[in-house]
Amino acid sequence: MSAARPAIAVHGLGKRYELDTVVDKVGFEVAAGTCTALVGPAGAGKSTILRILLGLVRPTTGTASVGAPGAVARIGGGAPVGGMLTPRGLHPARSARDHLTIYAAAARVPETRVEELLDTVGMTEHADQRAEELSAGQQTRIGLATALLADPPLLILDEPTDGLEAPERTRLHDFLRGHVRRGGTVLVASRSLAAVVPAADDLVVLSEGAVVYTGTPAKLRRGHPDRIVVSASVPVALATMLAARGYTDTVIRPDGRLAIAEATETQIQDAARAAGVRLDAMTPDPIHPDRVLAALTTPRTATPRGPAYLPPAYPQHPVAPLRQPMPYGIQR
Repeated sequence: MSAARPAIAVHGLGKRYELDTVVDKVGFEVAAGTCTALVGPAGAGKSTILRILLGLVRPTTGTASVGAPGAVARIGGGAPVGGMLTPRGLHPARSARDHLTIYAAAARVPETRVEELLDTVGMTEHADQRAEELSAGQQTRIGLATALLADPPLLILDEPTDGLEAPERTRLHDFLRGHVRRGGTVLVASRSLAAVVPAADDLVVLSEGAVVYTGTPAKLRRGHPDRIVVSASVPVALATMLAARGYTDTVIRPDGRLAIAEATETQIQDAARAAGVRLDAMTPDPIHPDRVLAALTTPRTATPRGPAYLPPAYPQHPVAPLRQPMPYGIQR
């Protein structure tokens, strides 16, 4: 990370609601001119951290600073930070165009910006539909347009791929990468690693309110490589021969099959011939990013951490205990 002041700096951040700790000693930085993904299952503390960064929730412990020197908006002198949270904050009876027009007036930006952003997020033809008539993905796109009204250099986005189809996700990734290339900075929160990793320069993975991984997607990928699963007559002999040839990342599974990383099918076949081992089957086992996320965020206990508490600003109605987050994919 460069010596320049980061766009976002979080140190020892904690948030507690009565008996429930939702964020615990979290620390990370987001370098200016990068996209960082804050990833974790439901209940990991992502949305709470974003709300703290946007000044909507007061932390119990620690500090969180937002904004690098010179981070000023480029339109109308508005705020240097654009935020999109969940829920999206759309009035059900208000059209997409009216929603943006009202917020444009509040942000003191020209009304021409509304039409520009409707086109940017692909909502021009749905601009006069009421929010209650829009799909989840369309509501997300209007939420993103709202965050972009003042052309802020720093974007803080909660689940920006929620409800988007594959082509729309690709369009969002292209937009976020373009924003970074123009000198902007992005912090994006997501339940799915696969949904945000194409746009991310850095990752912060949360589990049960704590950080369990920080680093680049490439570094995380090296620790969880694709494998070829092999059924062999003498698995130990094949693994030994592969190790002698430099392919040391081989795991013997409980069913006796080998899960081999780095080596190709041809290299495995050559090693088997040299070891005098018969190969019965070889099956590629590419690892999905959300399988990696599931492996990193396995709950420490089989019981919920405690009842869910709403912030004091909201009515305190009885709520059901939190369920454990559903893991993505199949664990190794």
